[in-house]
Amino acid sequence: MATRVHMEALSPTMEEGQVVKWLKGEGDAVAQGDILAEIETDKATMELVARGEGALRKILVGEGGTAPVGDVIAVIAPEGEDIAALLEGLGG
Repeated sequence: MATRVHMEALSPTMEEGQVVKWLKGEGDAVAQGDILAEIETDKATMELVARGEGALRKILVGEGGTAPVGDVIAVIAPEGEDIAALLEGLGG
C-alpha cells in the first residue's frame, strides 16, 4: 500500500519547509525509520524520517523546493504497485 510522505512540522512554529537534500532517490528501497531527506525549517535543518516502507517511487518536491506543512512531497510504495491514480490525485 502506498504511503504519502508529507512535509512534517519539524518545529512548533514551522509553516513550510525546504528540501535541502534527498538522501534517497526514486527507486531506492525504503524501510520505516530510514532518513529520506534533509529539511530546512524556520530554525534549523532537520531529518525527515520514512513512515512507510517499499521504494521511493516519486519525488514531488525537488531539492531546493519548498512545501507547506502537510503537503505531500513524495510517495513510497511497493515495486509494481500502480500509483498512477494516486499521483493524478496529487497533481503529479
